[in-house]
Amino acid sequence: MKRALGVIALALGACASLPPPGGNEAPLAAADTPFAIAGRISARRGDAGVAGSFSWRHEPAHDAIELSTPLGQTLARLDGGPAEVTAQLQDGKTQSAPTWRALTERAFGVTIPIDGLASWIRALPRPGAHFNVERDAAGRIAQLRQDGWDIGYAYADDRAQKPFRVTLSYPGADPIEVRVVVDRRE
Repeated sequence: MKRALGVIALALGACASLPPPGGNEAPLAAADTPFAIAGRISARRGDAGVAGSFSWRHEPAHDAIELSTPLGQTLARLDGGPAEVTAQLQDGKTQSAPTWRALTERAFGVTIPIDGLASWIRALPRPGAHFNVERDAAGRIAQLRQDGWDIGYAYADDRAQKPFRVTLSYPGADPIEVRVVVDRRE
């Protein structure tokens, strides 16, 4: 169960290292605005794979994420902000840490930058880190490369400004592929 939670958490957070700040283009991110999304997620890391659903409420100083099985059984609830973050696991145990990275490493065995994914899920680069983008014919970000990840975006139609599907790929000896489908935005 811990491995499955780790793969789902990895999928939601897309583990990455923090390179030195810098960029090759003008900043694309606006102020960190709140959002609420829900959808489906699948991840494959090496030979392991998992699928499930998620709901995520993000505010600049607080995130609340629920991970569930495809049948709706809650696997974990993640909650926190700058001072402390917690994970309540399916077995009822609760773990706390001062940062998302420390918590996800302790609870799931992988380091996850929830703060980075808050930008990536909206087709924006994470502030303070080098990035490259490719745009589609409508001027939207079609491909984002940052923190070693290659992030591709699909839009519902030519008028859509927010992606409905995000595919993250991390190459290496143990490659990772994550697919996120956003079914609902509030």
